[in-house]
Amino acid sequence: MVNFTNAEFADIHFTYGLANGNAYEARRLYQERYPNRTTPTSKTFSRIHVRLRETGTFEKASHLSGTHRTARTPETEEAVLNFVGEHPETSTRKVALTLNISHVLVWKILIDNLLYPYHIQRVQALLPRDFPLRINFCRWFLQSLGQDPLFQNQILFTDEASFSRNAIRNFHNNHLWSEENPHAIQESHFQEQFSLNVWAGILGDYLIGPFFLPGRLNGERYRHFLEEHLPILLEDVPVRLRNEMWFMHDGAPAHFSILAREFLNRTFNHRWIGRGGPQPWPPRSPDINSLDYFLWGHLKTLVYQTPIQNVQELRNRIIDSCRTIQNTPGIFQRVRDSMRRRLDVCIQAGGGHFQHLL
Repeated sequence: MVNFTNAEFADIHFTYGLANGNAYEARRLYQERYPNRTTPTSKTFSRIHVRLRETGTFEKASHLSGTHRTARTPETEEAVLNFVGEHPETSTRKVALTLNISHVLVWKILIDNLLYPYHIQRVQALLPRDFPLRINFCRWFLQSLGQDPLFQNQILFTDEASFSRNAIRNFHNNHLWSEENPHAIQESHFQEQFSLNVWAGILGDYLIGPFFLPGRLNGERYRHFLEEHLPILLEDVPVRLRNEMWFMHDGAPAHFSILAREFLNRTFNHRWIGRGGPQPWPPRSPDINSLDYFLWGHLKTLVYQTPIQNVQELRNRIIDSCRTIQNTPGIFQRVRDSMRRRLDVCIQAGGGHFQHLL
């Protein structure tokens, strides 16, 4: 890059702003304004802008605190490994800045020592008293599978989830490849908000639902759903499977209501899983419910592929996406295979978090 003066750097950045971030237009404007100067390349405009935004200076990072060391020595390698060992959550740029060495050198040292960056997973917080309950459930489930290999196909796993206008997105991995910054945006915080409370279930190779529940679910409304709507949702399921199936739900307050438990005891007798049921559901265990570890994430990926304008469109997207999932060959067998692995590793982890073992 040409060695520009501070005044020229300021003019470059000012022109880039006048062009509203369009580097090609900025180069044209700059050439018109300063015909007697060396005209920067279009990429220079965007680089100068990024450098100023990230470092607060027009100068390259190496000028911040003297020339960065690039020679790899045993002392440098030891310093990098010690720093990362004490601060495993740090960034390679912070290591380079702290030790005054090249950022590329930090990367090479870490990779050569088989150290790689991993994203932290968010998991449900567990209490010590949860561990034995999770182990007991996993052992019961595996024992039932040992007695009947098709046992898992007979359980109707259920759950509810909220779908709003805005999906909860992880923008860390969202990017657009381009020669120039396209300045893409994602609208959020709409003035008009709407949401839907969705119930769904998985029974064998059937996706049951979706069914749109009232916004606020209580015991009476949940009991009404179980009595009046669930039988209709199950109409396409063979009668034999309906007569033999187990019902599963988690420990949400509406599920634990006396009205709901009375209905389940009368309808399913001993064949239901939940808080206060003949087979207790372990608290805080979305990692072993197929709705949580599979359906909701996959469904929201399909629903929110493009922006949603109104609640009816959101409803239609959910219905259509559920139909897409239902028609995906072999998808529910993979869900069952994942469940079996999760039960095994949950026991292996002593009832604790096991995502790292999958």
